[in-house]
Amino acid sequence: MTLAEDTAAQQDPPTGPLRRNRDFLLLWSGAGLAMLGYRMSTVAYPLLAVWYLDSTVGAGLIGFASLLPMLLVQLPAGVLVDRYDRRRVMIVCDIVGFAAMASLVAALLAGHLWLAHLMAVAFVESSVALVYRLAERAAVRNVVHPQHLPAALSQNEARAQAAGLIGQPAGSSLFVLARWTPFLSTAAGHVLSLVGLLLIKKEFQAERRVRTSRLRGELLEAVTWLRGQPLLRAAVFLVAGSNLLFQVSGLAIILVVKENGGSPAAIGVIGAVSGCGGVLGSLFASRLLRELAPRTILVGAFSAWAAVTPCLALTTDWYVIGGLMALVSFVGASMNVSAGVYQVQLTPDALQGRVTSVAMLVSSGSNSVGSIAGGLLLSAVSTTWTITAVAAGMFLLAVSTALSPAVRNAGGGPLLPKGQGGETPAQRTGEVSREG
Repeated sequence: MTLAEDTAAQQDPPTGPLRRNRDFLLLWSGAGLAMLGYRMSTVAYPLLAVWYLDSTVGAGLIGFASLLPMLLVQLPAGVLVDRYDRRRVMIVCDIVGFAAMASLVAALLAGHLWLAHLMAVAFVESSVALVYRLAERAAVRNVVHPQHLPAALSQNEARAQAAGLIGQPAGSSLFVLARWTPFLSTAAGHVLSLVGLLLIKKEFQAERRVRTSRLRGELLEAVTWLRGQPLLRAAVFLVAGSNLLFQVSGLAIILVVKENGGSPAAIGVIGAVSGCGGVLGSLFASRLLRELAPRTILVGAFSAWAAVTPCLALTTDWYVIGGLMALVSFVGASMNVSAGVYQVQLTPDALQGRVTSVAMLVSSGSNSVGSIAGGLLLSAVSTTWTITAVAAGMFLLAVSTALSPAVRNAGGGPLLPKGQGGETPAQRTGEVSREG
């Protein structure tokens, strides 16, 4: 059975609007609570290390433990999501995450906490959050009608932006109230997410064959399939390049604020304004998907970033910087939704987890390189020259996007045509084997 045939089989008109899809609302709200809890605990880890353990080195080690799953767990998680029942995988993630948070709360209440314990909890929570997100992203297309997929992914992106926006002040505020409350809230989020998963009736994946191949073979299958999708492949590497540049500019902005008398609160304001731009961009994405083809969105996003980034080198006013970063986030969130819709519609269901994990690994790797490059660049030249270099790099990426044969030769119209029905990318580009 082909992906095109499978998609076409679901093309009867939806029975109602997305807001009345009980299973999607349960999935969306449960995942949102789990994500908010993860954001709060991530903020509270370094606070706990500094104020409870009195160790700045410990804060760095905890941060390292929290980021390590992005490199170690990412690819195996994709295989896990594609090989086993996704609902059960998410349920296990909630149970393990709850157990980890409960152990931390118990240690704090008992007054006995060790750095090794805190690092282990950070690693486990980050790992289950990563697997959970991969499974949820792969499950969405099976929970909603194909016509509702763009709106569903748009709401998911808005939820992620809002969780980041709310999680930081909520986590720090709860920590001030009592050191264990952010972690108790995270544990409660896992419980509520688990309840939602148990109430969902729809299956989280299409019928698929039993896999007996090894991890390497299953990952190679996803990589081979991704290599055969020119536009998607190009988008992954272009976005990785932009992530690298934004890591550098993010470090530069912190120094700009510090050098001009700003406080950590100013960084918080910039982050909040930027987050608001991301929320608005994710909500705007559905309209964008009705008007523009994926290649146009990709070229437009990089062109917009190339236009905005140089402005960061011309100002030290953190209100202006916040406004510019809101524009960057608005464009980024809109493109994230567009790319997500394109990838989810195009990728065979049996490859969803692995293809997403490969793409995320490339992105997370570029973030790590960007952090190192930013530190080295800022130690060698001024913040103005650093941001100028970022602007030059973004201009080159925009030109590369516009001139890329993979982007220029990509066919198809808007991902969400006006009116009812409309072809999916799989139908426009030909049949794709379910097994890749």
